[in-house]
Amino acid sequence: MSIRLTEKDTGRTLGTISQEDFQLLVGHMEEESSTDQDYYVEHTAIDALEALGASAGFVTLLRNAVGESEGIDVVWAEA
Repeated sequence: MSIRLTEKDTGRTLGTISQEDFQLLVGHMEEESSTDQDYYVEHTAIDALEALGASAGFVTLLRNAVGESEGIDVVWAEA
């Protein structure tokens, strides 16, 4: 099973990630509730995910999505 990531504000599809990378994302990011399906991703969070062993493709996907901004809200769904 893969997970599709989308930018919350624009609906832009960012790409899909593996279940392993998804588990890193869920384990590292703060959830506001048990049904939360979005995360605020910024540069220090990406660095932390990379240090935790996120795949190079996942790190690149996030870095490209955030770009020069301070961060973005990312929504996930099963692909």
